[in-house]
Amino acid sequence: MLKALSIRNVVLIDKLDLEFSGGLGVLSGETGAGKSILLDSLGLLLGNRADTGLISQGADKLVVSGVFELKDKENPFFKLCLENELDVEDDIILKRTLDRNGKGKILLNDQPVSLRFLKEIGPYLVEIHGQFDNQGLLNPATHLDVLDSFGGYKAELEQTRETYRAYKEIQKKLEAAQNAYAAAVTEEDNLRHWADELEKAKIRPDEEEELNRRRTEMMHAEKLIENLNLAYSSLQGRDIGALIQKAQAAISRVNALTENRFEDIETALDTALVQLDEAVSRIEQTQAEISLNANEADAVEERLFALKALARKHQTSIAELPTKLVEFRQKLEALDKGGADIADLERASAKAYQAFLAAAKNLSAKRQAAAQTLSESVMRELPPLKMERAVFEATVTPLEETNFSEKGIDRVIFTVSTNPNSPQGPLNKIASGGELARFMLALKVNLAQKSSVETLVFDEVDSGIGGATAQAVGERLSRLSRTVQVLVVTHSPQVASFSQEHFKVTKIQTENQSHTQVSKLTPAQKQEEIARMLSGKDITDEARLAASVLVKGAGKGV
Repeated sequence: MLKALSIRNVVLIDKLDLEFSGGLGVLSGETGAGKSILLDSLGLLLGNRADTGLISQGADKLVVSGVFELKDKENPFFKLCLENELDVEDDIILKRTLDRNGKGKILLNDQPVSLRFLKEIGPYLVEIHGQFDNQGLLNPATHLDVLDSFGGYKAELEQTRETYRAYKEIQKKLEAAQNAYAAAVTEEDNLRHWADELEKAKIRPDEEEELNRRRTEMMHAEKLIENLNLAYSSLQGRDIGALIQKAQAAISRVNALTENRFEDIETALDTALVQLDEAVSRIEQTQAEISLNANEADAVEERLFALKALARKHQTSIAELPTKLVEFRQKLEALDKGGADIADLERASAKAYQAFLAAAKNLSAKRQAAAQTLSESVMRELPPLKMERAVFEATVTPLEETNFSEKGIDRVIFTVSTNPNSPQGPLNKIASGGELARFMLALKVNLAQKSSVETLVFDEVDSGIGGATAQAVGERLSRLSRTVQVLVVTHSPQVASFSQEHFKVTKIQTENQSHTQVSKLTPAQKQEEIARMLSGKDITDEARLAASVLVKGAGKGV
């Protein structure tokens, strides 16, 4: 519900702070007093377009804030906040500013949010019904969800949603398999050619690295052999081995005289002798490995060239060519058994589709019953609202198969006719302003207990009616306010008599400008205001007596 509304510098309102207690709240006042400014200000908090023309004359910016409370924690509002990582406590505080340059801020519990997000959450906080309203129930796109909420068949909705998603998941796999199979068939010849080509290439792991090493060696073969020969001759020329052996014998004699005190030196010389032999042997081996054979150098170059050409062809590296071969083999294998996999998926898809259809048809039957109940309930509300010749119908019709969704196989639309000979048509196309508001009221009386919206605003729902019809409107608004908060802008004394809270909007004229003030009335002031609504500017005793009768009659209940 709306708990508080604060307005600064909006058109004729310099400063206004209102608190609401719930139930049925009425706003009354002379035409032009500024009631629409209150609705415009509330609309700013619900995502309506902000115009600098709303800023009061002489002010730099406007500020509107509101405090809301949602008792239903399943309200989609909370899910949207969670998805957008916004912290929301018990009180929901919205604040919106706009300066003369058209720049503004929107805050939700002191956290900045976008206008787009504000438009998303607005419909879950307050629903406004005016004579020219084109949102909410007037939008046929909402009728399916409205009927489902009224019907209360959550299990059937969930079953339909789950079976549809399961069907779409299998369909997704089937389409992927079909696309892959079609692509594989198209390139089958190429795949076989590429696989054969890579298999014949017999590419070894790390072959590129080995070829590059051999290529480098061959490029520098002469210098390599020259230095290897020098190293070999240096080790052989001085008979280093004989010198080490001679030193080793001398140290052995020293150890014999010192009880092996210098055994480590003897060991080190022995190791040096072994390593020297290994070095000489390795040099001899390396000399043999390095070849000056021009044919071998050409073969290495040709192999590298061939591997690089294959890598370019398949847009990869030489090292990844073996992986490409595996990929081609897998595609060919999938091609060989692809038909069988697709057949299995087709059978699974058909089974899943039948499960969805069964669930959707069961849901459709529930909708048909709920539509009948809603139509009859709304029709019962129309005669007291002076619409005894009007017809309301909630119609469930089948969708084209291409439009089936997780919501089922139905289209729902609310249609009306205002005269017996008039054809049924959409609410906003057939009904006039006053009729439209009363249709909305009749609907809301029946939908209120199932709606997620906890605050409803009706702007001049009593337009063009009076007497017993206005009394019936007031009774229904009062009944509706037992379930949700209802705020009504009205000129009807009959409607005003049912209010739990009554606010009077007054325009104050000074020398240079006008100001709008709003005051919350006491019971006595409320009765006086109803008398004014009955008689006009000059309040008569008869009007005061009639107002007293109206208030007492409303207080006895519906």
